[in-house]
Amino acid sequence: MSFIKLLLVSTSFLFTLGCQSKIKKEIPVTQEMQEVTEVKLTPQELSDYETAYFASGCFWCVEAIFESVKGVKEVVSGYSGGKEKNPTYEDVGYGKTTHAETVEIFYDPNVISFTALVQVFFGSHDPTTLNRQGPDKGTQYRSIAFYKNEKEKEIITSYIKALKDQNVYDGLPITTEVTAFSKFYKAEEYHQDYEKRNPNNSYIKNVSIPRLNRFKKNFGDFLKDNSH
Repeated sequence: MSFIKLLLVSTSFLFTLGCQSKIKKEIPVTQEMQEVTEVKLTPQELSDYETAYFASGCFWCVEAIFESVKGVKEVVSGYSGGKEKNPTYEDVGYGKTTHAETVEIFYDPNVISFTALVQVFFGSHDPTTLNRQGPDKGTQYRSIAFYKNEKEKEIITSYIKALKDQNVYDGLPITTEVTAFSKFYKAEEYHQDYEKRNPNNSYIKNVSIPRLNRFKKNFGDFLKDNSH
């Protein structure tokens, strides 16, 4: 993928463990986890902001990327896009549901627009790999851009058209699903802020952090001043 092409579209458009590692529901609190002292907004405070939903591979990676974007107040890892009620990580991660690992993004539209979030979404993953992102394979890792209304749908479809018109992916088909948002299920608590809390995890070191750093290198204008 050409990041130069992708950046031009954005401007003109105004080997290791997989994510499904066999971890237990209860993990010991490490010193690294205790050092994560970021103050979280309350549900009432978050209700003042807009929400957006995207799926683009392991939610550990995706959460960390969107958390680094200015105007984003909170990112929650979870599951969406499927039919089953109250899915669990074990079921979703092992492909036993129709859900995908998804993030819920709370953002300030006065700072960042939905259009810009769509640019972040496409700029931070490969939308041409069907049911796969990096080492993670399966429909639970498929690319989905969710929309809550017709305006958001138009923004997503118009951006995909711009990507195709400018041949950003050198003729490869864009496999991203454009799906009406229905229901989001928050993932288990140990998945929240996973990248920050587990910097020495082998998947985080070898997949999540390099993916985050690639995004930061190519989309510096989107980043918060204190982005780690």
